[in-house]
Amino acid sequence: MSIRQHKEGQMKKTDAPEVRSSRRDFLKGASIAAAAGSAALVTGCLPGGDASSSEELKLKWQEYFKKHYRLMTREEKDETVTRLVKLARIRYDLDIQMSNRPAREQVLYGYAFNITRCEGFMECVRACVMENNQDRPSKTQYIRIFEMEPGKLDPSTGDGKFFHEVPVDNKFYMGVQCFQCENPPCVKACPTKATWQEPDGIVVVDYDWCIGCRYCMAACPYWGRRFNWGTPEIPVEEINVRQHYLGNRIRPKGKVEKCTFCIQRTREGRLPACAEACPTGARVFGNLLDPDSEIRYVLKHKKVFRMKENLGTDPKFWYFID
Repeated sequence: MSIRQHKEGQMKKTDAPEVRSSRRDFLKGASIAAAAGSAALVTGCLPGGDASSSEELKLKWQEYFKKHYRLMTREEKDETVTRLVKLARIRYDLDIQMSNRPAREQVLYGYAFNITRCEGFMECVRACVMENNQDRPSKTQYIRIFEMEPGKLDPSTGDGKFFHEVPVDNKFYMGVQCFQCENPPCVKACPTKATWQEPDGIVVVDYDWCIGCRYCMAACPYWGRRFNWGTPEIPVEEINVRQHYLGNRIRPKGKVEKCTFCIQRTREGRLPACAEACPTGARVFGNLLDPDSEIRYVLKHKKVFRMKENLGTDPKFWYFID
């Protein structure tokens, strides 16, 4: 008997009877396997064994299968907010106020920065970090302040890491953050459509749909976006509990985040934290559609300019001089 004949004989003895399976059965089995694998992955990220972990897993599982924020109904958005509130209670023992308030009608937000008034105190940066639940160990900052030489108007030529008493004679200061472009290149670059422009002009990110590819960061000409390499670490007593789904909620790791003009504040008629904290009045924020707003007054009566105007991004962020 040849080796081939011997093997064929063994196969005839051990092979199970042939079972025909439909495509539906195959897909059903594949779905169950995928679900089990995903559940194991999620479970692996949680402390095991107790009831709170089981509840957290259930809530995260529901979040995993929700629709993209832009596709969700109002009821689905409300359910998502409820889940996030419950998750915050489990993780941090905090009762947060999570909002999904939509854009206000007849509102288009704009920002103006007075380079003759800013003195580099960084109060705006500190207020932004606290307001938007930014990671403390990595010193993530949505706002950067550059110390500039006279006659220079490109922040890349300035010093964005100065550590000395301010202001300095014969220097001036420029703030940079997300400029909420009317024609945002970051939105075009996102392969999952996880970032988009809202009706009030704010460019937002759905952190649950961001895959962390950072194409948007490469596309942004204004250094407006940040990538978080880990889950934000914030002392519990410093967590801002007034949050918005598209704004300052605590992000998962591996996501791109950015300034949203403090969407959790501005959609309630308040100023962004940076503008409120500025001790010199260098920051002006308001509704571009309101002819009586302060920002419209600035645009009409001051010497204004925008950064990299030639790119055609049409940023809603102006610099001006008294």
